[in-house]
Amino acid sequence: MPTATARAHPNIALCKYWGKRDRVLNLPSTPSLSLTLAPFTTVTQVTWGAPGDRFELDGRPATAEEARKVWDTLDRLAPGRPRCQVESRNDFPTAAGLASSASGFAALVVAAAAAGGLELSSSALAVSARRASGSATRSLQGGWVHWPVGERPDGLDSHGVAVAPPDWWDVRMVVAVVASGPKAVGSTEGMVRTERTSPYYAPWVAQAEGELAAALAALRARDLSALGPVVERSALRMHASMWAADPPIVYQAPATLAALQAVTRLRASGVAAWATMDAGPNVKVLCAAADAPAVAGALAHQVETVRILHPGGPAEVVA
Repeated sequence: MPTATARAHPNIALCKYWGKRDRVLNLPSTPSLSLTLAPFTTVTQVTWGAPGDRFELDGRPATAEEARKVWDTLDRLAPGRPRCQVESRNDFPTAAGLASSASGFAALVVAAAAAGGLELSSSALAVSARRASGSATRSLQGGWVHWPVGERPDGLDSHGVAVAPPDWWDVRMVVAVVASGPKAVGSTEGMVRTERTSPYYAPWVAQAEGELAAALAALRARDLSALGPVVERSALRMHASMWAADPPIVYQAPATLAALQAVTRLRASGVAAWATMDAGPNVKVLCAAADAPAVAGALAHQVETVRILHPGGPAEVVA
């Protein structure tokens, strides 16, 4: 039975994706800019032509919903496919707002294509990953990745596109893990509720293109003092729209707010550091490589664990 193993890294959106212009195709309402991050890693093995469909996640049998998303993805990749066995492991917390679904589905489509001998273009893989988990289309690429909204109704022009390689800029993302367990409100549910009920959501979408342009200009210039404020306000405005939903969606824990305040104090002391958050309580801080130890030290007593991540490479077959 043909088997292939792929490795992918999660990514953190600097300009945020939250909400869908098409839920079936998983097309975003806003463009996003992300940074793929190592050494956090998902490793996924796919066996093509197994006795039956079986999916294990982090050493346990997958839930019915987890398995459904995997089989739907494989069915889109290869209609009429044989039965498959899939084993996937993350070396960082799963479903905790650290983009495990992004790296998971990026690794899945790469491993499945290799195991099945599927001749698919990089854009076809990116579209397939996007259908499974929007942010997965960015984890297929390394470094700095732009995911445009696109104009085509079929979504073929909306997928992750690398805009700068991992070594473009010597920055770090310091991850402060406030809670490693699954979040109470899943991203899809949170997006739908925010879109439908938050009066702040439409204004947030309206300013997204301008913020992306500012972020891309700062990236090209390697200007952290210009990029950092865009990154922080994108996250805080996104969460403000969630807070205004009905009922409110509040991912933050007390330690989350303590970590955000610590970042503000760092800037006041002269350390160039800016915070971001995804749908979860954990805080990520963008900073220069030289400042990462100071940032990690300032956050360590506020949270469960702190990790320093660096720009990572694309999803790839490793066996």
